[in-house]
Amino acid sequence: MPDHPASARLTGYRVDVRVDLLTREYPPFVYGGAGVHVAELSAVLREHVDVRVRCFDGPRDADGVDGYRVPSELEGADATLGVLGVDLQMASATAGADLVHSHTWYANMAGHLASLLHGVPHVISAHSLEPLRPWKAEQLGGGYRVSSWVERTAYEAADAVIAVSGGMRADILRAYPSIDPDRVHVVHNGIDLDGWQRPVEGDDRERADAVARSHGIDPDRPAVVFVGRITRQKGLPYLLAAARRLPPEVQLVLCAGAPDTQEIAAEVSDAVAVLAQERTGVVWIEEMLPRPDLVAVLAACTVFVCPSVYEPLGIVNLEAMAVGLPVVGTATGGIPEVVDDGVTGRLVPIDQVQDGTGTPIDPERFVSDLAAALSDAVADPARARDQGRAARRRVEDHFSWESVGRRTLDVYAQVLGTAISR
Repeated sequence: MPDHPASARLTGYRVDVRVDLLTREYPPFVYGGAGVHVAELSAVLREHVDVRVRCFDGPRDADGVDGYRVPSELEGADATLGVLGVDLQMASATAGADLVHSHTWYANMAGHLASLLHGVPHVISAHSLEPLRPWKAEQLGGGYRVSSWVERTAYEAADAVIAVSGGMRADILRAYPSIDPDRVHVVHNGIDLDGWQRPVEGDDRERADAVARSHGIDPDRPAVVFVGRITRQKGLPYLLAAARRLPPEVQLVLCAGAPDTQEIAAEVSDAVAVLAQERTGVVWIEEMLPRPDLVAVLAACTVFVCPSVYEPLGIVNLEAMAVGLPVVGTATGGIPEVVDDGVTGRLVPIDQVQDGTGTPIDPERFVSDLAAALSDAVADPARARDQGRAARRRVEDHFSWESVGRRTLDVYAQVLGTAISR
């Protein structure tokens, strides 16, 4: 990379540098954790640098945010070609930036081309990896080969890669062994502590209970809650199998939508229907809830479950912990870096096939262990409340967005070749 004049201007905590964040998702079109990450990170970084956000799904009204549409010539073509059409527009628009920072493969090629075109460093935040999501071939067909090529090309050329967990860093180096390990940094995801708080007693709690009841949840019964997209990596079929073994008084609340494929949508729908015939208290909320409603749903439940077979970190775990729920999660990926086993919840062991799918070697054992951990978690309400309070303290201490912003700025300073004083 050539020298960057901006590096000479890093003279204080508020620095004279322009960073272009490149992303598929940005409010109001947020579909998963990466979109939440970019929205929160951009807000923090604006306190310290000039931030421009470039995203998909058309123009935005917010200052400093530009949205782009798929070129009309590519409408109806393979979706990956539409992605590249947006990436070309974004790469062109980054002229004048001092650094570009892309999120997910959807925007990685925009960052890579911007770096080549304008001679600026490219930083990637790794929220997931295509080689570890081979089931996407079901969704994308030949487009999966395109997305995999995009990701590999961008990662191997990037000036720095930010992994959202130590587990994710190991995955990156395993998937792309040609990357210099010194270029891969760990910066955990963060959580908006003010936006995710358990409603206090009184009117706030009554309103939250009313919201929960409106969705069919009984706040007076123990409940296990899941939040996530319907995708192979989230392990929802294993949870539905485990739920058949829970005590009959326990509710299962599924905030689950946006299926990757018709096949997994049908698989989950059929399993939920069978479960609902066998037991009461099965609640399936398919729409994406506004944050206050989701907080109310979480607060009405006893324990959060994350049965993922692939999870770089899991923002949903942080959100649940911030609301004061213990988490029962699979001991895979970055989840063990979030859940303190026995203190803020439980980790469920898993031995996985090493073919990129994350499939349990012994699915029956995984389902049995998951069911046992969930049954134990709801068996002692006082212990669950204590672990929930410990979970809230953990996110306060380790996962604030201000901390994430500072550590991200450190990565920027490194690739720009200068220190940022504080």
